[in-house]
Amino acid sequence: MEEVIIITNNPMSRDKLSNKHKVDFIEGAAMEVYTKVRDYIHKGHKLLTHPLMSSIKPNETPYRTIVISKDNDSTVDIKSLGYIEEAVHTTEKFLKNYGLPNWSKQVLEDFQLIDYDLIYHALT
Repeated sequence: MEEVIIITNNPMSRDKLSNKHKVDFIEGAAMEVYTKVRDYIHKGHKLLTHPLMSSIKPNETPYRTIVISKDNDSTVDIKSLGYIEEAVHTTEKFLKNYGLPNWSKQVLEDFQLIDYDLIYHALT
């Protein structure tokens, strides 16, 4: 697999993936992960995983891990930009309409595991 950058706000993804990959850890909400990914895309990086992968709605989990190319081109990948903009729009809509539940510590740990597991399998 090519070298990648992982952008995440998931402590489990950070802890388990940083020994093999560059991890850009975001202390914040999933929307901040999307903003950081969009910044990378504007610098010529490409999405390698879909920002809304999984059947978990964006307002149901506070964690998001996204993989992008480590190498960047001199041009913006329009497809990647479209995907991240759609993720931002969809997340804003769900948060506005439904809010983010106040999950217990155990449920948050479960969401960390689900998010990590999805990315782990995408990388292997």
